[in-house]
Amino acid sequence: MTDKPRKSRSTEAFFGRRRGKTLRASQAEALETVLAALGLDLDRPAPMHRTALFGAPVTGLRLEIGFGGGEHLLHEVDRFPETGFIGVEPFVNGMAKIAAALAENPRPNLRLYDDDATRLLDWLPAASLDGIDLLYPDPWPKKRHWKRRFVNKANLDRFARVLRPGGIFRFASDIDTYVNWTLQHCRAHQAFEWQAGGPGDWRDPYEGWSGTRYEDKAIREGRTPAYLRFERI
Repeated sequence: MTDKPRKSRSTEAFFGRRRGKTLRASQAEALETVLAALGLDLDRPAPMHRTALFGAPVTGLRLEIGFGGGEHLLHEVDRFPETGFIGVEPFVNGMAKIAAALAENPRPNLRLYDDDATRLLDWLPAASLDGIDLLYPDPWPKKRHWKRRFVNKANLDRFARVLRPGGIFRFASDIDTYVNWTLQHCRAHQAFEWQAGGPGDWRDPYEGWSGTRYEDKAIREGRTPAYLRFERI
């Protein structure tokens, strides 16, 4: 399968690799088939009602940015079959992994996007999302790269526009500097309120949490995850 042309990106765009190992023929075929069926076309106007994204009624709409291999995303999709989900993953091998799973077991309440999440956030209608998950994003640990972190003022403005009042932004990471960075940025933003009454609210995993392979690696290597929740006020 050949790469399709990439559109120009905004200043807050995804940084990092697009590809890892070469896809097997079966993976490439599944990827092409699944994206043709479930991929979002941002060159078309966004539908004003979320049901139009799925072809069937849904009671809510959630977004996961950077879903990796899709383990958590598929878990949530199966937990809430009446909720619509959009998964964003620009890394080809991660998208190929979820495509293989969907080829075997389709989920009608899931749509996919394989490019820059900021374009999708700008495309979605205002107040259209009930939740946004950003789980174990690239921490860009070197100080000179911190500007590449996805949590920043511009993207929090985007989150505030597309989240309905009462919607939840969830952020999980095992990197202390990124956890503190996210807390500082969200608490400085007038649209978000940190949902924490005590240490358990950031030390304990989310309700129904399935874990991720990145989290498993962090725990094996002795790093403690934090689980943050911010409400759109």
